[in-house]
Amino acid sequence: MGDRELVLLVRFKSALSLEDAQAVMEERAPEFRALPGLTQKYYLEDVNTGELAGLYLWDSADALDSYRSSELRATIAEAYQAKEEPRVEIYRVFKRLREEEP
Repeated sequence: MGDRELVLLVRFKSALSLEDAQAVMEERAPEFRALPGLTQKYYLEDVNTGELAGLYLWDSADALDSYRSSELRATIAEAYQAKEEPRVEIYRVFKRLREEEP
């Protein structure tokens, strides 16, 4: 795993229906696919609260920092009609249960 991976979790309540939020996700997905260092992104819905979340896996701190200062990141709240400022949490992966296959 070389450098330790970083996980970014962004959570918010949206004024959009889940279907409308999914349309926004599809529209913005190509921009996320093009981000250097973003190895995966999961689009999540909290089954208890209905909050939406994005779980991002980054291969380096530089890639994460670049995203955090980008216009794409700055437009999350507006694009999803967040009811309040999204909560942001960052984690460092220190151990994996299963290592990737060679």
